[in-house]
Amino acid sequence: MARYIGPRFKLARHLGVNVFNHPKALERGVDEHKKLSEYGQQLLEKQKLKAYYGVLEKQFKRYVFEALNSKQKSEEVLIQNLERRLDNMTYRLGFASTLRQARQLVVHRHILVNGKRIDIPSYKVNQGDTLSLREKSRKNELFSQNFISTENIYSYLSKDKENFSGSLIKVPIKDEIPVSLKFPKILEFYAKN
Repeated sequence: MARYIGPRFKLARHLGVNVFNHPKALERGVDEHKKLSEYGQQLLEKQKLKAYYGVLEKQFKRYVFEALNSKQKSEEVLIQNLERRLDNMTYRLGFASTLRQARQLVVHRHILVNGKRIDIPSYKVNQGDTLSLREKSRKNELFSQNFISTENIYSYLSKDKENFSGSLIKVPIKDEIPVSLKFPKILEFYAKN
């Protein structure tokens, strides 16, 4: 599947948020936006969330419509589904230093979920699932150092540095996720279509 491969820092400056968690992303400042219309604000919020999780439009639309059709609170369902993607969980646990690197780890079959190789970045990790670094991949210093040097700052994850593994101990709620967005605007954008 295709993914965004354009200039990352330029996109971060346009969105006004460091969506790539790179220390130099906003070094040159943020692009100034004129006063945006309601539609412009909704579009900007949608683009921020898509860029943050590295999801393309077609797949993102599926996540949004699943959330809108859910009996639970739409905002919570949307963020939980995005947050529980395998590539994102790999990144959050510290197996990789960026989301792009995490996606590559998954695709190249370095990550095991409950002992099984899964190479689908959008695979939904469930509560109680354990992610681990493949035995052979633990010898790669980049992967092992990333994992060992990163502390777990997320209350919904547990990390076992000795066994190069981590688990989703509970489904995250919106307030626990380090993404500051106006979720109602994103849902309004799609609800009209």
